[in-house]
Amino acid sequence: MRILVAESDAALGSFLEREFRAENYAVDLAQNANEAKSLVRDRHYDAAVLDLHLPEQDGFEVLRCVRAAQEQLPILILASRARAEERVQVLDLGADDLIFKPFAFAELSARVRALLRRGGHYAETVLRVEDLELSRIEHSVKRGGKKIKLTPKEFALLEYLMRNTGQRVTRTEIIQHVWNLSFDTMTNVVDVYINYLRKKVDAPCEHKLIHTVRGVGYRLEARSPRTGTAA
Repeated sequence: MRILVAESDAALGSFLEREFRAENYAVDLAQNANEAKSLVRDRHYDAAVLDLHLPEQDGFEVLRCVRAAQEQLPILILASRARAEERVQVLDLGADDLIFKPFAFAELSARVRALLRRGGHYAETVLRVEDLELSRIEHSVKRGGKKIKLTPKEFALLEYLMRNTGQRVTRTEIIQHVWNLSFDTMTNVVDVYINYLRKKVDAPCEHKLIHTVRGVGYRLEARSPRTGTAA
């Protein structure tokens, strides 16, 4: 699950990035308005946490831009101060929630999870392929009703494969989305983590979901309901 954090205070931004990553989010951090607007135009996000007082541009204009770029994106605003009329304006412009600084990260995280569960976003928070189920909110995985314990990177890799069920994904694409790097400098790390997943997700089961696409990468694939073979 990918989240955009736009925060003008470098120390607070780094703290939020670290804490959200510890909760298994992929995080993009912006420190000014232009960075935030560029990121939201180029990438899909599951949620955004926006500082109302970003440098370079009025925070309300940034909010307008983010909402226009991704209409269904849950947006939580961070504000150090805001008059009643400003709070009303923030909500009218499309923000879903607002929290004042200073705040406890536990509360901020809980509010983000609550936004992700609301309305149409809930359907995207639980991924299912056959008897494999992944909860993007609870960060839990089950297969055949049995819980599977994954590391944060294993979880992120499985989530990416499940979001692209039936599609071939290259090692480079996996590096970009799971490790948040723009190019592959990590030798065979993808293959190593795929093997970890196979041992935990596929090995105990007769039917294997994770397949190698020779010369390309990998694919997570369900069986055809009619033939019982891979679709």
